[in-house]
Amino acid sequence: MKPLRLLLLGAPGSGKGTQTSKVLKDFTHIKAISSGDILRQQINAQTNIGKEISRYIKNGSLVPDEIMARLLETELQRRQWLNRDASWLLDGFPRTFTQASILDEVLGKSGANLNQVVELDVDQKVILQRIEARWIHLPSGRVYNLDYNPPKVPFKDDVTGEPLSKRSDDNAETFQKRLDIYNGEIGPLRDYYKQKNIFHTISGNSSDIIYPQLSRYLSEKFAS
Repeated sequence: MKPLRLLLLGAPGSGKGTQTSKVLKDFTHIKAISSGDILRQQINAQTNIGKEISRYIKNGSLVPDEIMARLLETELQRRQWLNRDASWLLDGFPRTFTQASILDEVLGKSGANLNQVVELDVDQKVILQRIEARWIHLPSGRVYNLDYNPPKVPFKDDVTGEPLSKRSDDNAETFQKRLDIYNGEIGPLRDYYKQKNIFHTISGNSSDIIYPQLSRYLSEKFAS
């Protein structure tokens, strides 16, 4: 396949992590980097920036652009992904027009700009209905839902057997704040990538509906 540098967009709870896992399984030449994983690494290590990030998350706020941009640039350099022949996927960053501009500046130095942006369009009423049933294995970031993706053993991680946790912001009131923030910021970001002719939307309310569309689109768009 042609080199693919993909950004997955979507509201909180839209299933970006699930779609990322499926893409990596079927498109084995693609690597991934998740902003959530980067943040969890900082939080678990209890660094100063990790403690600052925890405060934002507990308040249902997004981590500031400057912090996210600095963390991602460092990680891209560490992985040596600033290469126009590499294929990779970004999950969760950029989320704002400002972040997108910063990212373009970083990637542009090596000619490794994004060449595809896909937004997952999921009914936000559905997201709120299922968020109460979401549980997480905090060390790895693996997500379970008691309604449609339950763990094999109740409230235990499938891989490690460790207990699952309920994030403090996984309640309707706090999550609605996150959705409101997303809705307020996504418009300029959509327009930015539409002007670059690399934006595509995939709609559906479940992984079984969304992923076949995503897989088919990527195969057709980036087949050799």
